[in-house]
Amino acid sequence: MKWFGSVLLNALLFLVISFIIPSFHVESIGAAIGASLVLAIVNILVRPLLILFTLPATILTLGAFLFIINALMLLLVNRFVGDGFIIDGFGVALLVALLMSFLNLIIDSTILKK
Repeated sequence: MKWFGSVLLNALLFLVISFIIPSFHVESIGAAIGASLVLAIVNILVRPLLILFTLPATILTLGAFLFIINALMLLLVNRFVGDGFIIDGFGVALLVALLMSFLNLIIDSTILKK
């Protein structure tokens, strides 16, 4: 149930961030939930391999390279989801990844208090 809640939270964050960043478009709630589901699957299957392969860069940048990996995951989701979820470039994906991480951190530490 926790996994499904995090998928819904990410879908909500996608909708909120799409209002903040004009180059990031989410057409509907369904597109946001679909993108969030695909992101969860991509994070389970692809992200650990990328982290393993880029471990030297991650160590060298003291973990900041993980934001690059998150942006790449969002661009991969953009390819899979299609027209309802549009990211206009890598810079936008990086900004969305930063905002998603920041907002998830705030929500987890204040509202959810895990």
